[in-house]
Amino acid sequence: MATAAQWVEGARLRTLPLAVAPVLIGTGAAIAEVGGLTDQFIGSVDGSVAPGNSLSVAAWVLHFVLALIVALALQIGTNFANDYSDGVRGTDDVRVGPQRLTASGVAAPSSVKRAAFASFGVAGIAGITLVLVSQSWWFVPVGVLCVLAAWYYTGGKHPYGYLGLGEVFVFIFFGLVATLGTTYTQIHSLSPSAWGGAVGIGLISCSLLMANNLRDIPTDREAGKITLAVRLGESRARVAYMAGMLLPFLLLLIPILTGHPAAVLALLALVIAIGPVRTVMSDATGQQLIPVLKQTGIVALTYGSLLALGLAL
Repeated sequence: MATAAQWVEGARLRTLPLAVAPVLIGTGAAIAEVGGLTDQFIGSVDGSVAPGNSLSVAAWVLHFVLALIVALALQIGTNFANDYSDGVRGTDDVRVGPQRLTASGVAAPSSVKRAAFASFGVAGIAGITLVLVSQSWWFVPVGVLCVLAAWYYTGGKHPYGYLGLGEVFVFIFFGLVATLGTTYTQIHSLSPSAWGGAVGIGLISCSLLMANNLRDIPTDREAGKITLAVRLGESRARVAYMAGMLLPFLLLLIPILTGHPAAVLALLALVIAIGPVRTVMSDATGQQLIPVLKQTGIVALTYGSLLALGLAL
């Protein structure tokens, strides 16, 4: 039976910044569109609705927390679903990275599968609550699509993660949907800054997946898991990682040129992005790439936090 520590490891905490960052950016973009922190919140210390803002401070917090629960639960559910599906297929029987619950035998496949669906259930409850309080009814089918995308990444007869489409869906759901969905449920509109932030964090998320799959190219190829990294080959996969890490900083021009110059704060994240980019471009392989995953997650969280702050100021 798996220990609590092994279940926590199975949840893959290093990937959770990818769930937090888009919610931060989406909230920052929403606050920017109603006047910024100073006018809408700091000047409204009693929690009442400020001019131009349809939500009280308490309502903003509620919307943010619900969106965050949805994002985190979906990410954890995706990780457990991936663990289960790759485990029962035998893809993870030989791997370079941390042990997986199913493949290692420390947890029964059925238990890992239940953990995945329990996480999806939490995401569903929080999502329905968010839909109710925000009156954003069209997010119901979007939520269903998110769960289906999470499961069929490595699940089902024809998992799209085995066809080299993992980055496409990560970009859509952990970039565009998570960021823009957060913004829309708060202000029922989308701004160029929200779109720029969504694309930026989506690219960093793709880079984390690319680094993970770059590490696993030899074992994935042998197991028949044809990821985008396998299709590109090592050299081009490394370039793709670098592009995904650096292009988001160029995209900061969108909020800067559309009235939010403080978004330049996110450039500070470039300082910590240099390390993992150098590692990947240095022909590191196997175990050498494991720290890159955590470092990329830190870049995502730092970029998201600083961009959200810059937008909200």
